[in-house]
Amino acid sequence: MAFSSALLLPSVVCDTCVGPNFVKKARCNPRILSTERIPILCVHCSASENGLKTLSKRIYEDFTLSGRRTMIGMVLVTSVFGLPIVGSHGAGLPPEEKPRLCNEECEKELENIPMVTTESGLQYKDIKIGEGPSPPIGFQVAANYVAMVPSGQIFDSSLEKGQPYIFRVGAGQVVKGLDEGILGMKVGGKRRLYIPGSLSFPKGLTSAPGRPRVAPNSPVIFDVSLEYVPGLDDE
Repeated sequence: MAFSSALLLPSVVCDTCVGPNFVKKARCNPRILSTERIPILCVHCSASENGLKTLSKRIYEDFTLSGRRTMIGMVLVTSVFGLPIVGSHGAGLPPEEKPRLCNEECEKELENIPMVTTESGLQYKDIKIGEGPSPPIGFQVAANYVAMVPSGQIFDSSLEKGQPYIFRVGAGQVVKGLDEGILGMKVGGKRRLYIPGSLSFPKGLTSAPGRPRVAPNSPVIFDVSLEYVPGLDDE
C-alpha cells in the first residue's frame, strides 16, 4: 500500500502469527501523518497446551495535513494472561550481553582468592594488585566500575558510559561500600566489593529498560578498577 505525502515516524515491533507455534517480528507504524484514514493491525500470538491463542488490537489513526482534525489512537496490547506485552521481557539483560571487568576466566580465579572482611561488614577480593599510588581520604579518583545485584545482573556501569567515574574519596559522593572499598587499592588494581545492605543504597534504585531494580538496603556487588589519582599520578 502506498501512502501519498506521508511522514513516517519511528515504527514499533509487533508480533505476527506465521505458523501454529512460531511468532515472527514485524514492524507497524502507529504514527503516520497522511491525508488518508489508515488501519494498522498488530497481532500478538502465544502458544499453549490447548492450541494457539491470539489477541489482536486494531489501531485507527486519522490525520489531516490541513490541521482540521487530528485523532491519535493508542492501544495497549495485552497478552493472553492479561499482562502488558510492552516491557514483558523484564528488566536486566543477561550478564554476558554487557561489558564486564571480570570475565569468565577471572570468575574462576576469584574462587581461589581469599576474602577480606572489614569491621563494617564490607567484603572484598583483590582480582589484581596495582602498582601505583593509593588514594588518601579527600583525594579525587578516576575509577571504572560494574555494579551488579547478587544474581549478576548489571544495574550500572562506567564501561557503558565510555569513561571512568570521578569522585572524591570519603566525601559521601558514592555509596558507603564503594567509598570504603576504594581505600587501600593502588592505581592499576582491580577489586570485587561485596557490599552489604547497610553500606548500599538506602532508598534503592528503580528498574529501567535492561536494568534490574535494587531494593532499599539490599546487598550489591561492585567490580572496581582504579585508573588514576589526580595529584598523585602526576608526581
